[in-house]
Amino acid sequence: MTGTGAPEWVIREDAGQPVLIALYLRQVLGIRSPDELPHLRGIPPRANDRADEAQALLERQWREFWAMTVEPTAHPSPVPLDLVDGFETLVALPTKGSDELRSAITPHAAEAVEYGKSWHERYRKDSSGKPGVSYRAYASAIAEHERQVGRRAHSFELNVQVLPLVQRGVWWIGSLTIAVTDGLRGDVAAFDAAIHPIIAELA
Repeated sequence: MTGTGAPEWVIREDAGQPVLIALYLRQVLGIRSPDELPHLRGIPPRANDRADEAQALLERQWREFWAMTVEPTAHPSPVPLDLVDGFETLVALPTKGSDELRSAITPHAAEAVEYGKSWHERYRKDSSGKPGVSYRAYASAIAEHERQVGRRAHSFELNVQVLPLVQRGVWWIGSLTIAVTDGLRGDVAAFDAAIHPIIAELA
């Protein structure tokens, strides 16, 4: 929403392939964090036979990769990034300090990319079939917030990742980024109620 001298809000909604791939890799590698974020649907559990120290190192490297994937401008790499074989242009890791993660994810490249592309395409088709619905959902929530607080909403930015998670809900996954279950996003009344606290926190 824009206007001369008026507050502005920008909401970007997507089912980003890099985010989907990062979460796919999280599951197949047996990584727990972020603890509060549910797993993706449709991925069979994998056994983890790594030693505790090796798993802890892998989790630390994955968390750094996750932060760069979700909000790359807020979490720039201190060293150059290099594309990982098999992931096309969808996964890049620092050239130093991520050797263990690079080795662990490479065998899963083909299936991870396929999963990410499949869900992204499903989201894209659903969105293109309902033009304007996404904008109206957020505009309605912001208008209601403005009525409740008796003022214009402050300027803010919000990134929304619509993901096929096993549990229904909304989770903060970055300072300006939330994850929302695809099923909740498709439920107009439930999504309206779920997004209100997010809008109130930002606006």
